[in-house]
Amino acid sequence: MDYRLLDSGNGKRLEIVGPYRLVRPAPQAIWPVSLPEKEWARTDAEYERSAKGGGSWHWNRTVEREFDILFSDLALRIRLTDFGHLGLFPEQADTWQWVRDTIRNRLAEREFNLNILNLFAYTGGSTLAASQAGAHVVHVDAAKGVVDWARENAKLSHMDDRPIRWIVDDALKFVQREVRRGSRYHGIILDPPSFGRGPKGQVFKIENQLMPLLDACSQLLDRDALFVLYTCHTPGFTPLVLSNQLEAYLHKKRGAVESGEMTVLDEQGRQLPGGTYARWLAG
Repeated sequence: MDYRLLDSGNGKRLEIVGPYRLVRPAPQAIWPVSLPEKEWARTDAEYERSAKGGGSWHWNRTVEREFDILFSDLALRIRLTDFGHLGLFPEQADTWQWVRDTIRNRLAEREFNLNILNLFAYTGGSTLAASQAGAHVVHVDAAKGVVDWARENAKLSHMDDRPIRWIVDDALKFVQREVRRGSRYHGIILDPPSFGRGPKGQVFKIENQLMPLLDACSQLLDRDALFVLYTCHTPGFTPLVLSNQLEAYLHKKRGAVESGEMTVLDEQGRQLPGGTYARWLAG
């Protein structure tokens, strides 16, 4: 495991990513740090957000901005982007394992192709977890560069020959077309952003597009559907909000919705919140 969260507090996180010791923002870490100041000062790079928006890296030594790590049974390419992102959200590790376990349990009961749709699929962690478990996956993201990055991760993980369709498209437009085509999926994964743009400039605002998106997703579920996994990083979208949203569109399907927070445990024993989830599992 090439990722460790050493400490958190004062709105920041201290982490080891591959060969480097980094400090990045963690707005929800509104508590004092545990490690002494000298441990926080002994870093290779720190990303600081600007009061005017954006931010920048401050380098304490020469750092490669692109390198590979092993995390949650996947080989992943890390990039220290200008936005402070790495291409990795470690709080997703538990959801990836839930996806693996859920798919493997179904495939152990019966043998058939399990088709999974992953929307806003980013650098492909959920896609690769589902594929590892034996599913056929459709990976959709609006940014071509991010889809290319996900394909690199598949190659690094020796999964570039797996049945994965890589699609650059606006998520809402894609699922609406899939409904018209009569396509069906056994599982749907979605991690919508607060705001985004499609490949043709389409604007996605979660408060406007989420309800039509969930409605269309519900229509894509096969009668033998297994799960829906909905994760979110938008402030105010609590586990209860996500649970209510899923239940509004899946209430006619047999199963149960559970929800909670995605977290990363730091080495001082504290859980750092990293987003929320709700998931429906067929009953």
